[in-house]
Amino acid sequence: MPTPDKQKILTKLRLRQYSLRDIVTIIGPALIIIVLGFYVAAQFIKPAPPDHMTISGGAPGSTYDGFALRYKDRLARYGIDLVVQPSAGAIQNLERLRSGDADAAFIQSGSPVSGKDEGIVSLGSLYYEPLWVFYRAEKGHPLLTRLTDLRGKRIAIGPDGSGTRHVALELLHANGVNEANSRLLPQSGVELAARLRDGRLDAALIVGSPTSAAVWQLFYTDGVRLMDMSEAEAYTRHFPYLAHLVLPTGSVDMVKHYPDRDIDLVAVTATLAVREDLHPALMDLLLQAMSKAHADAGIFEKPKQFPNADPGDYPLADEAARYYKSGRPFLQRYLPFWLATLIDRTLVMLIPLIAVLLPVFKVVPAMYAWRIRSRIFKRYGELKFFEAEMERDPAAHTRLEWLERLDAIEVRINRLPTPLAFSDMLYTLRSHVMMVRQAVMSKTKE
Repeated sequence: MPTPDKQKILTKLRLRQYSLRDIVTIIGPALIIIVLGFYVAAQFIKPAPPDHMTISGGAPGSTYDGFALRYKDRLARYGIDLVVQPSAGAIQNLERLRSGDADAAFIQSGSPVSGKDEGIVSLGSLYYEPLWVFYRAEKGHPLLTRLTDLRGKRIAIGPDGSGTRHVALELLHANGVNEANSRLLPQSGVELAARLRDGRLDAALIVGSPTSAAVWQLFYTDGVRLMDMSEAEAYTRHFPYLAHLVLPTGSVDMVKHYPDRDIDLVAVTATLAVREDLHPALMDLLLQAMSKAHADAGIFEKPKQFPNADPGDYPLADEAARYYKSGRPFLQRYLPFWLATLIDRTLVMLIPLIAVLLPVFKVVPAMYAWRIRSRIFKRYGELKFFEAEMERDPAAHTRLEWLERLDAIEVRINRLPTPLAFSDMLYTLRSHVMMVRQAVMSKTKE
């Protein structure tokens, strides 16, 4: 038997002990929940954004090409290399998006949508692209105001893969102008001015901004006029992707008073489309570049009218919807791009983890306390049953036998691994054992 001093030391040590079984029972499931929380959160974390991406633009010198180069300069400030791919136009751009050969591309409203386009989303509308119909103005002949007036003529409608060709064919065919009764040629670009001036072409259709080189050159080409489309409003009813615009008198050149009257036009809307799996951080950078490049007023656009959340033919990307509603991501307003994206990715993991950890840290101590109390209450139960039995029939056993049974209960109490925080409950239980011992001594016989 240990001496009283040794007994005190052992009791003190037991009071400081934590049960390994308690730790495994309580902490084990909590750790499993935390690990599962890490795993689930990791599924929502995007990898770090790549340092390059590709955009399908347009022919060199075209409006698409010019804006793509402006985007390139903007993204270079953040260490992103934007590779600009020349293209025939909007239709080829769309094909590159479908095939995955480009991450982003300029397209126009009314582009042919197919079942292959599920992975394509829009970042919004950029600007109006009018359909310019230029024709040779021969002396003595009336001005042309309808596309049906072009029947039987040599008409440049742009190369295969261009948005110009797609729109031109739709509108010409609607007016009965087709390959059977007219010559539809694939010419485009700045060479159109010379061909019209020299008589090698009778008309040219161009879809593009008023600042494009081909359109600007045709404005100032002698013997060439811009068609005032008398049926512009009607086209918008038959082709909902078209908008009716008016080129105001003198808006191109006030000194030369060009045009000399208001000109009715129809226009598509240029949009920037991306693959849906493009990294969200790169979408944000493209949206910022768009805001810088397209916010100024133009002949047809009011200040800050573009870019806007009109998605065109494809659904608006979630990142774009958030950007048009709230602006630049909060962290990117104050931190370098690389640091903002790092913190943003980290927060994606921390937020769900905190949602898991807070309840876990709150529940685990309560469960641990419950286990400690339940062990003490179990011994209280033994003591209670012992006392009730002794009170009911003290003569059932001798005093020595009652005390031996009580000692066994006390030994089990002393062996309870109890942290210091619960020592008051343990000492209270031991004092109750002493009270029961006194009752045994007074109510039993030797």
